[in-house]
Amino acid sequence: MININNSGYFITGSDTDVGKTYIGCELIRQLRELGAEIEVRKPAESGCMPGDTGQLIAADASKLSAANNNAESMSRVAANRFKAALAPHRAARLEGKELLITDLIEACSLDDERKLLFVEGAGGFYSPIAENGLNADLASTLQLPVIIVVNDRVGAVNQALLTIQAVESRHLPIAAVILNRVEIEHEREMDNVADLVPHCAYPVFHCDHQQALPRVFLASR
Repeated sequence: MININNSGYFITGSDTDVGKTYIGCELIRQLRELGAEIEVRKPAESGCMPGDTGQLIAADASKLSAANNNAESMSRVAANRFKAALAPHRAARLEGKELLITDLIEACSLDDERKLLFVEGAGGFYSPIAENGLNADLASTLQLPVIIVVNDRVGAVNQALLTIQAVESRHLPIAAVILNRVEIEHEREMDNVADLVPHCAYPVFHCDHQQALPRVFLASR
């Protein structure tokens, strides 16, 4: 297990569709159970659907907010919401908007400096998230410990180690690597945790398909 960081966390993936939001919700619940007060941010989300009031509904941000007991308004949790299911900067272009890293940094500001900041990126660590930057650039600015989520499938060890190297190249601390089994079916003889651990200097955790994440954090701050 790992000690709770007093600043917060930036959660990223080895790719898109690796279950970052699912794992993020599990982590937020664990932190709350241990008494942490959290502000949650999904600074850019695309693929949002129109709601009854005409405002776009950010599905991932809504789940993260619910895990945090809906402690903040959706305008704070998900400041930049776009309809097209594309990289955020491209989705913004289709709406005649320009999404810059400075917009995302501002969206990730804390309202209460005493709370932990929990930020979920969009896609993988090197995925574009703004006109002028990648998820890696946002993470580098925020200087939060990074939690890496990897789809627990064939090839996961390679994806994990590549993402670890990418995060290390930005001189960011890595809090944990979480192998998340996204699919129900999997290779029965596969054991990516056992194969990854000898090559990884960071805590490695595993989450079975849509099951509760084993305890990640120590009960002290």
